[in-house]
Amino acid sequence: MTKQLLPGNLKGNHIYFIGIKGTGMTALAEIFLSRGAHISGSDTEEKFYTDKILEDLRIPYHEGFSANNLPEKIDFIVHSAAYSIQNNVEMANVSTMDIPLFEYTEALGHLSGTMFSCGIAGVHGKTTTTSIAGTLLKFLNLPGTTLVGSGVAAFGGRSSYTGGEKYFIAETCEYKRHFLHFHPEIIVLTNIETDHMDYFKDYNDIESAFISYINLIPRGGKLIYCSDDIGSSDVASKISLIRPDIVQIPYGEKATGLYKIMFSERREGRNAFQLSGFDCEFLLPVPGKHIILDAAAAIALIVSILEEEGLDIDIEKISEGLEFFGGSKRRSEYKGEYKRILFMDDYGHHPTEIAATLKGLREFYPNKRIIADFMSHTYSRTEALFYGFASCFSDADILVLHEIYSSAREKEGSINGRSLFNEVKKHHNKVYYFHEIEDSFEFYTKLLQKNDLFITIGAGNNWEIGEQLIKHYKGLVGTSFLLGNESYRKSEAMRNDLSNQRRS
Repeated sequence: MTKQLLPGNLKGNHIYFIGIKGTGMTALAEIFLSRGAHISGSDTEEKFYTDKILEDLRIPYHEGFSANNLPEKIDFIVHSAAYSIQNNVEMANVSTMDIPLFEYTEALGHLSGTMFSCGIAGVHGKTTTTSIAGTLLKFLNLPGTTLVGSGVAAFGGRSSYTGGEKYFIAETCEYKRHFLHFHPEIIVLTNIETDHMDYFKDYNDIESAFISYINLIPRGGKLIYCSDDIGSSDVASKISLIRPDIVQIPYGEKATGLYKIMFSERREGRNAFQLSGFDCEFLLPVPGKHIILDAAAAIALIVSILEEEGLDIDIEKISEGLEFFGGSKRRSEYKGEYKRILFMDDYGHHPTEIAATLKGLREFYPNKRIIADFMSHTYSRTEALFYGFASCFSDADILVLHEIYSSAREKEGSINGRSLFNEVKKHHNKVYYFHEIEDSFEFYTKLLQKNDLFITIGAGNNWEIGEQLIKHYKGLVGTSFLLGNESYRKSEAMRNDLSNQRRS
């Protein structure tokens, strides 16, 4: 097993992906394919939305891991962070071979070194910001590539867009300091809060990781940061003392300069806002004030790229492109409306983003009854943010909680789903608890009525209750829940656990 650099020219190289169905892995495979590499790989037998993407790209892959899967000739191997020598037979086999091996974040870092790269970072907001920026990059036909940690409507449901090799916009993750592999010319910083306490020691440790990342920006590079977020503003101030050569661009209501946000009234199902530096109104067809912040960050980034290209800033064109943003998978995702009940799903797993999502929905749909189904992810996160979780659901009319969704990193903790439920009851007068998600199915079929908005929230597997309710109201299933099969449920647990490690 060898460590070396990926070549700048990948044409003709055979790259094998272990865990190829992961969102980031599939996106990276597509980008490498567009550069002339031959791609193959392997993953579990479970079906993901990426199966169809891989089939459309005609990328061959094995379903199920085996030492016999590995082709005779491989130039490089990229593996998901979810797999290691200890838990994957192919990884164990590769460890005995002299084949260059890269974890996903390492391969992403090598790719970023070949382009003018822009990293989107933050505890939350990075997926939506990257999605909007990528949508604008595509709409403006700029010579660039985008990689997002979720499917994007403007990319045909894929997580990548390949429109050239000059610019690269990518979502970069702070967990285990993975983003330190990236080579940024520009960083967008959405926010900094306490999270991932199974890895970081405390908030200062998290902050130091972001400072280290920003310090990678070369002389004259840019930091685009949210002035409305205390964590981002504090880091920007600290960076200005040690790196005055980095150009800082604030955005938000508290910002000074071009990207100060001035909100307008919502109209015709769209969020309206203005930026102080441009004589133009922007409209977003997605709910939430927090989404406007993400849009402002994306606009600032795209304007910076246009300036790098030496092109005129056609703000009307940017505004037009913004309306093509149709959201991204599991981010206030519209799932459909059946029996006049609106179904949505959101990946929110931090109190701040949950509160922002529900507030946005309340403002966007003032006449609907909002029913939220939440499953917390990881014991360490729930314990560290316990009181934040307890009070972040005020904009939901009715709330349902479940047992905490564990991860491969931890199987139990000092608190559980019932503990959270008891604390939430102090702040919310209509909250219910069902240990298993299937136990809530009959409850919902009796509760839901026309003009309701039902949303599943969290990084666990409670999204499945929404899918089953949709099938029920479409008349495709009866009143019994379909997840009784133990082997199916175990495969779903693996699927979600891997997904929550970003399957990258």
